[in-house]
Parts: sequence; C-alpha cells; structure tokens
Amino acid sequence: MNRSILVRIMGFRATLIHGDTLVLDRWRWLRRRLPKTANNESLLDVGCGTGAFTIGAALRGYQATGISWDERNQEVAKQRAMLCHAEKSSFVIGDVRELGELQNLKDNYDCVICLECVEHILNDLKLFRDLADRIKPGGRLLLSTPHYYYLPMSDEDLGPFLTEETGWHVRRGYTSAMLLELCETAGLHHGEISYCSGFISQMVTRFWRTCNRLPGGTALGFVLTLPLRLLPLILPDRWITQVLRWPFYSICLEAYKPRFENEKGNSRISDS
Repeated sequence: MNRSILVRIMGFRATLIHGDTLVLDRWRWLRRRLPKTANNESLLDVGCGTGAFTIGAALRGYQATGISWDERNQEVAKQRAMLCHAEKSSFVIGDVRELGELQNLKDNYDCVICLECVEHILNDLKLFRDLADRIKPGGRLLLSTPHYYYLPMSDEDLGPFLTEETGWHVRRGYTSAMLLELCETAGLHHGEISYCSGFISQMVTRFWRTCNRLPGGTALGFVLTLPLRLLPLILPDRWITQVLRWPFYSICLEAYKPRFENEKGNSRISDS
C-alpha cells in the first residue's frame, strides 16, 4: 500500500496512523508542548523518520527542519509535507551522531525535538551535548525514549540489545535518573518528566506486531489494527494504565537551556 495515498486523502492525520502504532501517542504528548505560534519560532526534529512530527510542528506555525540519515525517508517526508501544505517544513540528510558538526543546519533553534532516537545511539552523552548546542539560550528540548521498566510487547523488547549501531536499539531504555544525569552533564535544566503510551496502546502494538509476522506482513497488520488505533483516543488509557499499575512504554523529558550564566561563567540552573 502506498501510504502517501492516505495522506493525500486524510491529510496530516494519516502520517500518525500508519507504521508504529505508538506514533499517535507521541504526537499527543508533543502537541501539548508545542503551542501554536505566529512568531516563526524555529524547531529541529532530530531523527525525524518520515517527517510526521516535523510536518505537525510546521502546521502549528514553527519553521521546522527534520534531519535523518535515510534518503528514502526524507523523500517520503518531503512528499507528505507537500500534500499536507506544510510550507514551513524542510528536510535535510545528516547523521544525528554528528549533529554538532553538520553545516547544513542553522546554528540555534528555539526548540529541538528528539523522539525515540537516543536509544539507537551508543554515545548518548555526545548526542545530548549536541542537542544542547543546537538550542538557543531559553530554548527547549522535548525528548521521548523507551522507559527502562516497560513490559515487553514482543520478544525483541527483551533484547539482546546491540553493541553497534545498525538501526535497532543499543539499550533497553532510560530511567528518570539517567535522563536527568544526561541533562545536567549537557548543561540543560531538566524540567518535566512524564510518560506516554499506556496499557491499551501497548496491547494494540502487541497485536500489530503479531499480525506483521503473518502472511501478508505489514499490510495485513495495518488493515487489522487500523480501527483499534482509535481505542486510546476513546478510552481513558492513562487512567486504566495507572489503575492496573502497568508501566508506560515511553518516558518523556522536557528540558530547558538556561538564558543566564552565573559569575563563574557556568549556566545557572534553577527550579524556576
């Protein structure tokens, strides 16, 4: 199935309901932290995939740039941005492991987003420092990654996790302490830790992954799970997850780059 056909028919919403069943959850988390703007605020989407979040941010008024190493994904992203009339979006090819050295990006952004990417990178501290360097003083980092304490939805969630970067996860995930350590070492003030993708979303994902292993593969999985993807929107997934004491799949971070320096020349970290 040419999934860009769905984008032609449904617009931006179609970018959130194909492939990974948890994309919609991440967008719902992200959207609450991206207020609409008419101020031409700049945004960098690191590890943008096929561009759903870059396009969504552009439609909310941001000058949004998505970066990925995958040339095919970038072409798909450009096509979908055109179909969604996301004129404020752009896409560049680059290795996020070398984010700090890339010359085809502007120097600083009001907001940098990095969703489900850091778990693919061995040198996560370098990535965090590069992310911080791309943020303007007073700007924000919005990041999500698998929560270390998730319950597996399929066998691959158990590992083994890789010791080289091939595209799959190199670590199980992160705790809040691990993310806060990375923030502080990179010179960012950690703001809010939250979570997304609860019990219902995870059960839909488990079913989707099972379907993908059947004859017919991903096309069959998409067709069978399409109506189920609405369940987290209809049912109180967060409440159900908390009642069941079920761990959310992703841990989410909002961090801030301080505007001021203290007398020693170091960034002033405060709780304000």
